[in-house]
Amino acid sequence: MRIVSGSYKGRIISPPKNFRARPTTDTAKEGLFNILNNNFYFEDISVLDLFSGTGSISFEFASRGCNNIHLIENNSSHYRFINSMINKLGIESIRPIKTDAFKFLKDCKNQFDIIFADPPYDLCGIEEIPEIVFTRNLLNDNGWLILEHSSQHSFSGNNHFSETRKYGNVNFSLFKI
Repeated sequence: MRIVSGSYKGRIISPPKNFRARPTTDTAKEGLFNILNNNFYFEDISVLDLFSGTGSISFEFASRGCNNIHLIENNSSHYRFINSMINKLGIESIRPIKTDAFKFLKDCKNQFDIIFADPPYDLCGIEEIPEIVFTRNLLNDNGWLILEHSSQHSFSGNNHFSETRKYGNVNFSLFKI
């Protein structure tokens, strides 16, 4: 797994072999960031990365100039790995927080321009994420929620649903204010 573009382009993210996260593929990440490049100035936005796993999405945002990234990861070994990569790369724009993503969403008082959520595909409650984000008003005007999920889920019935982009087995549902 690598950072696709920006100042850290080509840097390898190599989690330990016993790592339990399912990282977003480089192809899917590249496709998603092509869409985001056409809609956002990364230097001007705030990002929330939920269920961060390897941290690769946050690293991609930081590499492209985003200066305000909150990263949420509950797994202790994943959190340690993310912190080691932040230190290794010398990134100052990522604020890692070790907590449960649902708890964070329910207690959060900030708003973000982009919220990216990559929960385990079989996570109970995945369908609640858009509802929580929009009920709690966690997006700034013109903000996006991007939810990575398997093809077993459909979010097209949500009022804020915009579209789903598919990259192999990876599905990104986009929700907009």
